[in-house]
Formats: sequence, structure tokens, C-alpha cells
Amino acid sequence: MTSCGCIEPPWPGEDLLMKYQYISDFFIALAYFSIPLELIYFVKKSAVFPYRWVLVQFGAFIVLCGATHLISLWTFDVHTKNVEIVMTTAKVLTAVVSCVTALMLVHIIPDLLSVKTRELFLKNKAAELDREMGLIRTQEETGRHVRMLTHEIRSTLDRHTILKTTLVELGRTLGLEECALWMPTRTGLELQLSYTLRQQNPVGFTVPIQHPVINQVFSSNRAIKISPNCPVARLRSLAGKYMLGEVVAVRVPLLHLSNFQINDWPELSTKRYALMVLMLPSDSARQWHVHELELVEVVADQVAVALSHAAILEESMRARDLLMEQNVALDLARREAETAVCARNDFLAVMNHEMRTPMHAIIALSSLLQETELTPEQRLMVETILKSSNILATLINDVLDLSRLEDGSLQLEIGTFNLHAVFREVLNLIKPIASIKKLFVSSSLSPDLPEFSVGDEKRLMQIMLNVVGNAVKFSKEGNISVFAFVAKSESLRDSRMPDFFPVHSDNHFYLRVQVKDSGSGIDPQDIPKLFTKFAQSKSLAARNSGGSGLGLAICKRFVNLMGGHIWVESEGIGKGSTAVFIVKLGIPESSNEYKLPFLPKMAANHSQINFPGLKVLVMDDNGVSRSVTKGLLLHLGCDVTTVSSADDCLQAVSPEYKVVFLDLCMAGLDGHEAVIRRIRERFTKRHEGPLLVALTGNKDRLTKENCLRVGINGVILKPVSVDKMRTVLSEVLEHRFRFETY
Repeated sequence: MTSCGCIEPPWPGEDLLMKYQYISDFFIALAYFSIPLELIYFVKKSAVFPYRWVLVQFGAFIVLCGATHLISLWTFDVHTKNVEIVMTTAKVLTAVVSCVTALMLVHIIPDLLSVKTRELFLKNKAAELDREMGLIRTQEETGRHVRMLTHEIRSTLDRHTILKTTLVELGRTLGLEECALWMPTRTGLELQLSYTLRQQNPVGFTVPIQHPVINQVFSSNRAIKISPNCPVARLRSLAGKYMLGEVVAVRVPLLHLSNFQINDWPELSTKRYALMVLMLPSDSARQWHVHELELVEVVADQVAVALSHAAILEESMRARDLLMEQNVALDLARREAETAVCARNDFLAVMNHEMRTPMHAIIALSSLLQETELTPEQRLMVETILKSSNILATLINDVLDLSRLEDGSLQLEIGTFNLHAVFREVLNLIKPIASIKKLFVSSSLSPDLPEFSVGDEKRLMQIMLNVVGNAVKFSKEGNISVFAFVAKSESLRDSRMPDFFPVHSDNHFYLRVQVKDSGSGIDPQDIPKLFTKFAQSKSLAARNSGGSGLGLAICKRFVNLMGGHIWVESEGIGKGSTAVFIVKLGIPESSNEYKLPFLPKMAANHSQINFPGLKVLVMDDNGVSRSVTKGLLLHLGCDVTTVSSADDCLQAVSPEYKVVFLDLCMAGLDGHEAVIRRIRERFTKRHEGPLLVALTGNKDRLTKENCLRVGINGVILKPVSVDKMRTVLSEVLEHRFRFETY
């Protein structure tokens, strides 16, 4: 190269510059080689770095650049061909790696930017998640406070305790300076301060309920911030305070409040909301948070529910106390009624005995006097006495029946009986009376009417005798017709029987009886009075019927007991009337069940029978009654012995006495059962002993059952006439059994 003259002679300062370049290339190469070492350390420590291969490539680029500068150290001297080849190769590799790295960086830079974006997104999401977690923790804290407050509020069902506990717990949980509850007044025009937390204000202070702030709170179901200067919020002392704390108010629904009183607070007004005011501490930067407002709203609803439960409990307790008072009053009334019933029954028993005893004497002696030789005027007097006595006896029976019907002690005596025979017997009893008034009495029984039926024969006969007897009583001429038939289903649906609801069955039928007369008739307006006790229509009273007004009233009750209905029809005065009654009777399983001894044999004629020489023993502790009974028996030809006590009776009784009459006083058989038992024991064979006949004024079923139980052969109800005594003796002697169907 020197021979070609291509190299210029060196410049004097060129050696110094070359030296500086030499030193600079050395330090540049050293710096380049230190960077890969740092990258290798970074890659080793950052295993999660997503672009590790890029770092490796970048490290190779830097190594090659450093190698290029290091090789340049040999360019300052003349070098061999091998050195040139190495330098050329290094520079070519450096150029290639540099281009590839530049191209890869163009592709990597967007990815690096997106990583940064995701990092910011994740940071925002993390911050949002932190906020949500804080909200959840706040809600959990609020829920915990709500549960705690609800538990405290509902731990009692006393209204005042609920309200006071609410204020205390809210004040403690929220750190309130004051909390107050305003309740509506009686008029509903004002709110009254009822409770405060600190008890610094006099309870009873009022504000108008139409205040704008109050209306705003009542119109919303949320807690609302109000001015500390509002009338309902001016409850704190302002001394030494520069800034009042925030105030919120919320309505408290009064769901169920009646007779709700606080300090004599009257009944609930038309406004169904109370007002709760809550105040944060003064001179504090604290503000109401959303979760605190939600807590207040939930507590207000819980207070409303607790108050409703307390109100319901109080009303239940009041109802229970009222019910207990009513039960006590009813129990007292029941006891008084039972005492009154017992007193009435005792009175009726006494009066029954005491009235029947003189009636027995009057009727017996009058009937004896009637069979003596009398002048027409005397006979008329005696017949009048007998008629009046019989009316009085009927009145006594009616009063006793009515009394037993009203107290429910009267029960039907159900048995099988001959229904056709009952009609015949009623007509046989009525025809003699009707013949005196020249009235024609006829009866018609339908072919489908059963001959035998199941029911209370005695009460049915009493109803028929009363109804037919009224027809005879109020008819002066003409005829009386009795129709009896089985009521069909369609005939039972009658507009005149709105309260009658028949129940059909295969074992029962409804008997319909119509009694039509051509008598004086009844004013249609007076018909409802016919079935009222001790009441008579004006038309009947004007004709001086002589009735007591009890007959149809008792019949109505008997018909009702027998599952039927009774009514009277009449077109008016002078046009006659028709009495109709329907009763429910049973159908017997077999007609052979019917037995005759309980029915008096009306066909037999005992009117002229006497009993000469029949030895009879009479025991009666009442001297008048004993003498009257003896007189009746003597008139019938009997040989009579009388005793006044049970001991005398036991001493006197002997086989020669065929009949023993025992007068049962109002006490019943209690004092005579021992006598009867000892008489039965004295005669080993029952047919050898005397026939025992009880004279009694008690017509209840218990007396009859007791007499059957102790072995009495017959019972006769006072008062007794000559004909009645003759009939009793005849039937007892003939059948050794006779119970009067009273």
C-alpha cells in the first residue's frame, strides 16, 4: 500500500486523536458487554416476563455492537486479511441483528402498550372491587345493627318499652346527640312530643301536623334530611355551640293502633304516621351516610311492625280480660239462674202439693155431694163448683207443664201406641160436652194413616184435646170436623210455615191434623196472640171464654218438641176457624210391640160399679186429705181403715187388705220407700200381698219411674173424683196395674 502512495502521511495531532478513539472504543465495548450481564440477571429474576426471547435477542444485539467496537481497536493499525474478515463478519451480523431487532420492536410496542392498558384496567377493577367490598362490609354492619336493634325492639311487646328501646339503641348505634318521637294527638291536627333520648325536653310539646316539613316527611317512605331549625328538630340547647349537626326525619307507620295512649294520649287520629327525628352531634364535621339512612328506614319499619304486634297483643289481652269478666258474669248469672230454677221448682213443688190437696178435697166432696139427693138449685151449685174446680185443676196442670217446658226439664215419653185409638178416645171425651151444646163432631182418618206409631201418646192426646176442646168451647152451633192424614212432601212446603224445616226419613212420617169448626171465628190480626202465654185475642176475651191463655201456648211447645208446627186460620169474626198442627211420629218395626196396659180402657163402663166389703187401707199424714179419700172409698162401699204414719201402716197392714192407698207428699218416695219394701217383704208371694196405689200431686216422669221401680201397682193424680176413684179401683183389681196417663 505504501508503494501505491494511497496513504497520506500522518497529521501531527492524529496520534492523540487516535489514542482518544482507542480509549473511547474500549469503554464503549465495556459498557455494551455490561448491559447483557444486567439483562441476564433481570431475566433470571423475572421468570413471569412474557417477552424473554426479545430480551435475549436484544442482548445479542448489544453484544455484537460491543464486539464491533472492540474489533475497531485493531483498525488503528495495519491489520491482516483475517482481521478484516472477522471485522466484516461482525459488522454484517450487527447490521442483520439491528434490523431484525428494529422490526421486532415495531411488533412488540403495541403489545407492551396493551399490557399497560390491562394493567390500568385491572387497577380500576381492583379499586371498584375494593369499593364493593367496602359497601358489602357496610351493609353487613348495617344488617348487624338492624338485627341487634330488631332483637332489642322485639324483646318486649309493651308499646312504651318498644319506643323507648328504639331511641336508646339508635342513639347508641349511630352516636346521636338527640333522638325524639312525635305522635299524633286526639284531633289529628298536631304532633305531640312523646319520647326523647336525653329527656331534656318536656314531653307534651306539640307542633302543627300540616307543617310543610312534616308533610314532606309523611309523603315519603325514605329518611329525609331536614333543617336543624325546624320546629320538630329544635330540641337541643344552643349554648356554646357554633354549628348544629345534621338532622334527618323518618315516618313511622302506625299499622294497628286502637286505644293507644302515651301519658293519657288518646285514641289514634286520622294520621297513621308518627315522626322520628334523629340528630348528629353538634360542632362536628360528621355527615349522614347512605347506609345510616337505610338503617334508620329499616328500623322505622321494624318499629311499625313491633307496634302492630304489641297492639294486637294488647287487644287480645283486653279481649281475654273482657271474656274472663263475661265468663265470670255468665257463671254468676248461671248460678243465679240455677238457684232461681231450684227455688222455682221447690216453690212449684210446694204449691203443687198444697194446691192439689185442697182441690182434692173440693172435687171429691163435690162429687160425693152430687150423688146425693139435691134440689135442682143445689145440683146447679154443685155442678158449678165441680166445673170451676176442674178449670182450676186444668190451670194448675197447665202452669206446671209450661214451667217444665220453659226450663227444659220436660221430656217426651216415646213409646209405641195405637194412633187410631187415640183419636177415638179424644172423640169419646169430647162428644158428651159437644152434645150438651148440640154440636155435631165428626172425624175422618185417611186410609194411609198407620194404626200404630211411635211417639209421646200422652202429649199428642193433650194437644188434640186442647185443640178440639177450643173448637167446642167457641162454637155455639154447627159442627166440628177432625181430619187426620199423612202429610205429603209437597204439603209440608207451605208459606204459612216459614220456620218449619221437615226432615224426611224412612222410619218417620208427619201426621197432619185439621180441626175445623163453625164457631165465632177470630180476627186475623189476633191470630199471632193465640200462641202467647197469658194472652187472649180481644174477640175471645169479649166473649168471656174463661180460658187462661195457656192451652195453645203449651200446645205450641209440645208440637215443637215433637218436630212439628201449629197454626190457626180464620177469615174473620163469625166465619169459623181451622186449627192445624203437624207432628213427627215414628213407624214401629212391628205392630206387635204395642202393649195395652198403659192406655185406659175407655170402652169399659165403670160408672155404676161399687166395691162392697172391699177392705182398703189409707195412709195419709194430712187429716183433711185422709178424710176425703176415706169418704170417696166409703161411698163406693169399701171397708176403709186410715192411718197417719208409716209405722201405723206397717202395724195395720195384713192379708185381709186388698188395696193400700199411699199418699205421696211433695218429697216423693223418700219417706215411703222403706214402708213399701217392708210390705213387699212381709208377703213372700207377690199375689198374696195388697195392691199398692199411690196418690200424688207430682205429674213428672221421675215420680212414675220411681213408683214402677219400688213395685207400686198404680198411680193416681190428685184431685180425685168419685168416678175417677171408681175407675182406678176397677182397673187395679182387674189388671193389678194402673198408671194414669197424666
